[in-house]
Amino acid sequence: MKQEYDAVVVGGGPAGATAAHELAKAGRSVMLLDKAGRIKPCGGAIPPRAIRDFGIPDSLLCAHITSARMVAPSEKGVDMPVTGGGFVGMVNREQFDEWLRERAAKCGADRVDGTFEQFTRDPDGVAVINFRPKGTRDDAPLQRVRAKVVIAADGAKSQLARQTVKGAEKMKYVFAYHEIIEAPKPAEGAAYDPDRCDVYYQGRVSPDFYGWVFPHGATASVGTGSAHKGFSLRGSVKDLRRIAGLENARLIRHEGAPIPMKPLKRWDNGKDVVLAGDAAGVVAPASGEGIYYALEGGRLAGEAAKQLLATGDVAALATARKQFMKDHGRVFMILGIMQWFWYSSDKRRERFVTMCEDKDVQRLTWESYMNKKLVRKDPLAHIKIFFKDVGHLLGIVQA
Repeated sequence: MKQEYDAVVVGGGPAGATAAHELAKAGRSVMLLDKAGRIKPCGGAIPPRAIRDFGIPDSLLCAHITSARMVAPSEKGVDMPVTGGGFVGMVNREQFDEWLRERAAKCGADRVDGTFEQFTRDPDGVAVINFRPKGTRDDAPLQRVRAKVVIAADGAKSQLARQTVKGAEKMKYVFAYHEIIEAPKPAEGAAYDPDRCDVYYQGRVSPDFYGWVFPHGATASVGTGSAHKGFSLRGSVKDLRRIAGLENARLIRHEGAPIPMKPLKRWDNGKDVVLAGDAAGVVAPASGEGIYYALEGGRLAGEAAKQLLATGDVAALATARKQFMKDHGRVFMILGIMQWFWYSSDKRRERFVTMCEDKDVQRLTWESYMNKKLVRKDPLAHIKIFFKDVGHLLGIVQA
């Protein structure tokens, strides 16, 4: 490990590992600091665009999902087959994140297992990351490393972001919890389909989000999330496993973590720190999708850091958020409104699931999800959906 790097990346999830990869392959000296062994609760879905844009090998995909089932409070289920013969890839975060970190290391990034403790500056103004290497005693002196630019990718409650970027302490988040279980055999129950993601829009599963059963090949992720204090996520997942007929499935492990609700208004300190991934708040409202946006946010943070290192212009750091919001801000806004309205009561959840029966809704939803942009073609379909949506809002269309 060097004493000074062009860039230090704190956090080795999809955002941090991608940022480190971008910088290392450009020939910059990079240190990737990560808490070894930490696995985030995650459904594990990645769309085709993520697979294409970030070179994800098929060997990392533990399942190929070809449909989703939306389950209403009444237990009514609406199946949404993936249009165009495509699929959604599923990954196990333990293997997926490690592959991303190793890819960065193969390009020259130095991997260090440890915990970030404090951001300081030397007398010459250069940023210093103070950290505790894995395995050292709590009373041992911290190690330090200097960096020309720092990327904070250490999660929704990022300590680095809170110490360096104004407003980061105002991050709003939900708590998510999931259990990885042994997937049932086909004969053990017809309710579980290894090629289908089941999404439960039920207030008893989550008062403000949803619950999920996502296949991962030999295993499955069963989870939920909520911002409501006092709501028992573990109790909810226990109920969800019973509802889904998975109460007897063997538990392999469980994880919990905060998940951000919206992007922060500022992603940099105007000098030498830029945020990425959950630290920047890039998890999509309503869907909770984070892997693609973490990868993209990490790429943009890496690009911004490269510009700063090449030009010395600190304004380069702001381009990460500017470009991300240009590409995805409208989608985040629409999904945020959708979550606020449709997830607010079981009556509205019932109507929302009913809307999902519409073939135009299904097609445009999948096209937008798979390609990560709003579908602008087929204006007649949009007009049709708009009037149906208004009908549901006003109660004209019955659930």
